[in-house]
Amino acid sequence: MAIQSEPSTNKSFQTRQSKKKFFTSKDLAGYVFSAPLVIGVLVFAIYPMVGALILSFQKSSTTFGGDWVGLANYKSVFTDSIFWKSLYNTLYMGVLSVILGVSLSFILATLIYNVPWLRWRNFFKGIYFLPNVVSLVATSILFQFLFNSGSEGLLNYVLGFIGVEPIGWFTNPNVSRFSIVLMTLWGMLGYNTIIFLAALTSVPRDLYEAAEVDGANWFKKWYYITIPYLKPIILFMVIMSTIGAMKRFTEVWLIGGTGGNPAGSLMTVVLYIYRNAFSASQMGIATAASYILFMFILILTVIMLYFNRKNNFE
Repeated sequence: MAIQSEPSTNKSFQTRQSKKKFFTSKDLAGYVFSAPLVIGVLVFAIYPMVGALILSFQKSSTTFGGDWVGLANYKSVFTDSIFWKSLYNTLYMGVLSVILGVSLSFILATLIYNVPWLRWRNFFKGIYFLPNVVSLVATSILFQFLFNSGSEGLLNYVLGFIGVEPIGWFTNPNVSRFSIVLMTLWGMLGYNTIIFLAALTSVPRDLYEAAEVDGANWFKKWYYITIPYLKPIILFMVIMSTIGAMKRFTEVWLIGGTGGNPAGSLMTVVLYIYRNAFSASQMGIATAASYILFMFILILTVIMLYFNRKNNFE
């Protein structure tokens, strides 16, 4: 009997020792320094999320809540044709910006990485990253000048020399969404390129040297070594770019206003949430739409991670 009770005695002793180690004075400094971050997350992240979730089940014009209406707000969002149009616009611009942004930035990073002179390499890094230090407001004003629908717009002025009629970049519903994608690419390429440049330095040079011995050219080395080795980074950039594209707001609000003009082609989901919350004073519907957007982004992220894991196992 004494032999059987010995393991439990040792286990209780280890538990007491672990509790003593957890609350030692040496760890007190760590708890103190991490407290502001924990409090900040609780106050500015967890509390607003929980509050918004509760508010999405209420009929309210303010953030202080109102009458409980259950799933009525979610039903109003799902039966609203404007919401579905905003979701289509968001996906349309998001898919284009992610495909073009990630692929072009990866190609640019590869080209810059292969520049033999370090000074020129740093020069190109600065040039492509420069748009990221410019605010979206200034960027929107700049592109309003470049994409002005009249002949006074710089791009239309240049196209006029080759006989092309002025294009309504921000006034034609069939062109405006693509114009927003071009505008966001201007700033998106710099950030992604810097990330890919940092990732390219982690590829072992031995792999390239072995491929050269086997007679592989630059394209085969890039396709069969660089891309597979950087697959986790590419997936990370795709996920982060997708999340950013699904939250598109500032540029479409500055260009098209709260109506997402022209003809609602620039109405995104976040702009739909903003218009219901602050223009229509329907905070319950706005918070319901925000949680629908959250679940949509979560589902997209899980799907991408699932297919990436499936391909890795195969």
